[in-house]
Formats: sequence, structure tokens, C-alpha cells
Amino acid sequence: MSVPVVPSVLDSIIAAARKRVEVARERRSLADLERAIAVGRGTGSAIQAEPSGRVRRTGPTVPSPAEGRAGSPTESRRSPGEGGRPANAGRAGAARTFMASLMQPGIRVIAECKRRSPSKGVLRPHYDAVAIAGQYATAGAAAISILTEPGFFDGALDHLVAVHAAHPDVPLLRKDFTVDEYQIAEAVLAGASAVLLIVAALDQPALVRLLAFASQVGIDVLTEVHDENEAHRAMDAGATIVGVNNRNLKTLEVSIDTAYRVAPIIAPARVRVAESGLRTGADLASLYATGYGAFLIGERFMTEANPGEALASVIGDARAALEAQA
Repeated sequence: MSVPVVPSVLDSIIAAARKRVEVARERRSLADLERAIAVGRGTGSAIQAEPSGRVRRTGPTVPSPAEGRAGSPTESRRSPGEGGRPANAGRAGAARTFMASLMQPGIRVIAECKRRSPSKGVLRPHYDAVAIAGQYATAGAAAISILTEPGFFDGALDHLVAVHAAHPDVPLLRKDFTVDEYQIAEAVLAGASAVLLIVAALDQPALVRLLAFASQVGIDVLTEVHDENEAHRAMDAGATIVGVNNRNLKTLEVSIDTAYRVAPIIAPARVRVAESGLRTGADLASLYATGYGAFLIGERFMTEANPGEALASVIGDARAALEAQA
């Protein structure tokens, strides 16, 4: 019999997220982050969010040879302004690349970078977000999801900053437990094109407020639901990109039937994203026929020797399955 442990785990993750925001706000105010976003839009200056929540702005510089070497996310980190391309340059237009990419025709995969998960433990002992993201980009990912939650997923905002610096044209999702406007502002400054809002972690006023703030600062939102009730809440809040997570938050069990069951509730004008439990091209092709245009896949790739090759294989199999159905 499954043990319903997830609510306490989710509560712990959310509590930790709120504490990190509280500490970060003591070092740098949300108003300061918003001013940095405005300055970046107006000048094209490189803006970088640091793990502490501090933001520093740099001018374009040429990276040293050491900075150009491949390695861990920290070793390969460069300021988004280095290499002559300012971070968030033209941010008002670039911020919509996540949704625009998901709206392209055909199978669209959001490939995820994560080292660990609460349900499966360490997925990839030797984790290099920049290298993995490079493989994903080459294999045709529509967007890349970067885990930035440190306590339960071994993520870091540094990972997102490093991936954005190395692959500035790839839409990035900051995958975290977003509970405050501060985290959304951090995501913008770090180079993300979208953030995640989990309906189960937010009451309705907070969901509406955070969606509005994201729109205000020019970043897309993937609103995640787990059942019909949450899907209705997402619709009522005005979510435009809705992800249906097939993982049951009470048991940790995964069932793709969830995506089929919830799909009719999501208005056709919204972008539908299926998440969790997706392993084969046939899975994607079947859900695509139901109205899902995008698919977030992480664990399936993280346990492979070459995540990029695994992604290319799944996309190829999905396209072949669709052609066979035609």
C-alpha cells in the first residue's frame, strides 16, 4: 500500500523556499530587482542574479581562456554579458520565446536538467547542466527546464545563469517552487524565459497575483496542475500555458491517464503541456492527438548516458508514430 508522504515533503520544500526568499529580501529588495530589470531593458546591460539574491550588472567583456573551458556549471559560468551578448538584451521581446516555441507545430519537448528528485534520489551523480543543455539544444529541444531548488533537487540559480550564458537563444524554464514575486524577478535577471507556478502550492489569490506579476515583468508562466480541480483553478486565474503533471502528490505514483482525464478542462486556446511518466515516442504521439502540444521530460533523460541522444530518439519515434497514424 502506498504511503501518502508527499504532502509533508511538499510542505517542507515550500517552507524552505519561503525562507530563502526571506533571507534574499534582507540582502536585496524586490524593488531593487525590479529596477534592475527596467535598467536592463533600457540599456541592454548584462544583469546577473546571484544565489544570494544580489544582482550585479556588468558591461560586455571578452571571456578568459579559462572561462571558456567546459566543466561543471560553476566552472563554466560566465556573466551573461560576456562574449559580446548582453543578458536579457531586448528582454521585452525575448521573454515570449518560451510560449512561442511551444506553439510551433509538431512535437515540442521541454527537456529537463536535474540532478536529484525526492522520489528517486540522485539521478545523475556527475551533473553538468551546461553540457546537458548543449546536448538538448543540438537534439532539438523546444525549451530547457533547469532545476534551481537546492535542498531537494540539488539545483541552483547559478545553473540557470550558466546555461543562459552558454546557450542564450534557447528558451529556459526556471523550475522551482515559486511562492513569491522575488523568485520571478530573480528568474528574469538570470535569463529565464519562463517560471513554474504549482497550483497545489498556492491559494487562488496568490496564484492570480503571481501570474499578474510575471506578466508585468515580461516572463511566461508554466502553470502546473495535478487534477481537475486544479485545472479549473488555473483556467479561472487566466493561465495561458497549463502543464498537467501525471504524478499523484499524495502517493508519488504516476499515471498518464491523468493527462487524458484533465485535458478537456483546458481551453483549446491554452498551450497544453504533459509532464511526468513520459518515456516513449508513442506516449507523446498519443497525447499529441489529444491536444497536448508540448511535453516536459526529465527523469527519462537524466538516467541515460547521453541525454541528448535519448531526446533525439524520443522525438524521432514520436514523429514516426504520428506519421503512421496519418
